[in-house]
Amino acid sequence: MQSILEAGKNCWRVAHAGRAAFIIDGEDYFAAVRRALLLARRSIFIIGWDLHSELRLVREGRSDDYPSTLGKLLDALASERRDLEIYILNWDFAMIYAMEREFFPSYKLQWKSHERVHFCLDGEHPVGGSQHQKLVVVDDSLAFAGGLDLSKWRWDTRAHQVDDPRRTDPDGEHYPPFHDVQMVVDGDAAAALAELARERWSAAGGEAAPLKPASGEAPWPAGIRPDLHNAMIGIARTLPAHGGREEVREVEQLYLDAIGAARRFIYIENQYLSSHLVGQALKRRLREEGGPEVIIVMPRETGGWLEQHTMDVLRARLLRELEDSDRLRVYYVRLSEDPPVALMIHAKVMVVDDRFVRVGSSNLSNRSMGLDSECDLAFDGGEESGRHGDIAAFRQSLLAEHLGVEPAELDAAERQHTSLIAAVESLRGGERTLEPLATEVPDEVDQWVPESKLIDPEQPVEPEQLLDYVVGPRQQKNAWRHFLRVGLLLAAVLGMAALWRWTPLSEWLDADRVSAAAQWIEASRFAPLLVLVAYVVGGLLVMPITLIIVATVTVFGPWQGILYSLLGAELSALVTFGLGHLLGRDAVRRLAGSRVNSVSRLLASRGALTIITLRIVPVAPFTVINVIAGVSDIRLRDFAIGNLVGMIPGVLAIAFLADRIVAYLREPTLPGIAILFVAVAVVALGLFGLRHWIRARRSGG
Repeated sequence: MQSILEAGKNCWRVAHAGRAAFIIDGEDYFAAVRRALLLARRSIFIIGWDLHSELRLVREGRSDDYPSTLGKLLDALASERRDLEIYILNWDFAMIYAMEREFFPSYKLQWKSHERVHFCLDGEHPVGGSQHQKLVVVDDSLAFAGGLDLSKWRWDTRAHQVDDPRRTDPDGEHYPPFHDVQMVVDGDAAAALAELARERWSAAGGEAAPLKPASGEAPWPAGIRPDLHNAMIGIARTLPAHGGREEVREVEQLYLDAIGAARRFIYIENQYLSSHLVGQALKRRLREEGGPEVIIVMPRETGGWLEQHTMDVLRARLLRELEDSDRLRVYYVRLSEDPPVALMIHAKVMVVDDRFVRVGSSNLSNRSMGLDSECDLAFDGGEESGRHGDIAAFRQSLLAEHLGVEPAELDAAERQHTSLIAAVESLRGGERTLEPLATEVPDEVDQWVPESKLIDPEQPVEPEQLLDYVVGPRQQKNAWRHFLRVGLLLAAVLGMAALWRWTPLSEWLDADRVSAAAQWIEASRFAPLLVLVAYVVGGLLVMPITLIIVATVTVFGPWQGILYSLLGAELSALVTFGLGHLLGRDAVRRLAGSRVNSVSRLLASRGALTIITLRIVPVAPFTVINVIAGVSDIRLRDFAIGNLVGMIPGVLAIAFLADRIVAYLREPTLPGIAILFVAVAVVALGLFGLRHWIRARRSGG
């Protein structure tokens, strides 16, 4: 029988592992990772969708003096072992997950840790995509891969007790039972995953980390019994097209090939089920005469409200197309009937005929096939019956855990019945058991949830494509103009009406009063200090820098105003730059949103020149750029010089205009207004020409 695994088609490589094991649930996995980290001598790579520096890797029974929390453990190891380099890569996550993530991970894992603990946020993915691989690699000779992140809400025992007091997050909050699966491999398979981890690290902007070939026997964590020996492990990836890189869809192809090769049964554990191609492949096999049985174990409900009203709806739509087959069963795990408690299934597992097994990070969703970065491990036992027994033992262990029975009971039931579905059905019914998953969705919910290509895309979707989907291209141009005009008109009318109706503005806005106020400020001996403080406070409050410059020039006149404006803007920029450095990248990204990645990359690439450009051709407000610069790789000297030089054209232009406006207010004559209009035109054309020249220079170089 031909192997399902084909390097270059449905997997990146097929590499040898002297030992491989399946690790079920967080208690065993986190303990195994900790023991593996303690064996590290040269390098540690941690690649994740999420991680938490205060994750407790073990909850009890620690027999050494090393810390139990992840961040402190890594710091202790780096301090103790002079040759050890530690690299941590975390997805530069979307704002929607901000409340679920650790605050200040870059501060805790980069600034607060040892200098050989390197931390990087991965933003090198298309719009809407994520870094979803979950890898831990030790000394390039031992590697873990699967569905588990080193993060909160992941630790649980195989017992999945409803009220386990140890199942708490770093904040001490209790969370529901959680199930997942990971694999660990050594040998060439681990070396290949080490190469993959380095590729991801480099793509995200991390410094070079050369491979360090293993010497001597590869480390293996105590307490983990190998399930496979001398196994050829397939490594399948999803990598979206991005930044000149071609897309890789090995994960998707391996799913399709494994489903197509099934003869007796397909067993699946997965968090989602919305992939159109996978759904169609299952549908074809279920309609075949004498085709395989399909058992799918999923969560009763996914995540929070948003996922339940999007991904669960897509799952229900797909399952409606499959439910007419008597060879399909879709279950969730019930842990308790009163109170009703279901197990969160986060695993990504597939077993085919007990000859093929895969464990990885990929969900059965469209985005895992082409939008997110993924990494799955797979093994095909072929015709070797002994290998089938190893895979069967793993599958039976999973099913027995979910059914609340011993593996031996499940094995006996399988021998007694002619089908796997019949064996499972014969054991259902206890307090802890597999229950049929309800797929009904209220019509009103189903109607307002859009189609999958919008909320679960198969490939990167550019903002323009999303706009085209929501608003047709023909209508966009006229619609934007219309709404912009109406919005500006309404804002202007309402703003002026409010100012004149509810403020003393009408009494104060005359030339004499403005002139008197300006003279009072100018005469104060604290004027220079007050101006500088005003710029700093204005920067911290994210006030438009243009308005502050106008006020400065109005009060102090053009020449003194220009000097104060440049000094104030420079001081404000340095203070907010320092604030960004203090807050760290995660906090800044929460404040500045999606601008962080693009602006940070610009700042790191050309230093002072980029700052000059961003001052003349702003892509974000003054303060936002300063704060982002504080967490980028730009040097303080380059930032200070670039800010000062870049502010000069704008300050000069604003000073010229403000001076002409004040002159007109003092003498509102027809020649005065003519001069004002000429001044506005000259400044506008000058700035437009300068920005056009800079854009041309940047695009050409």
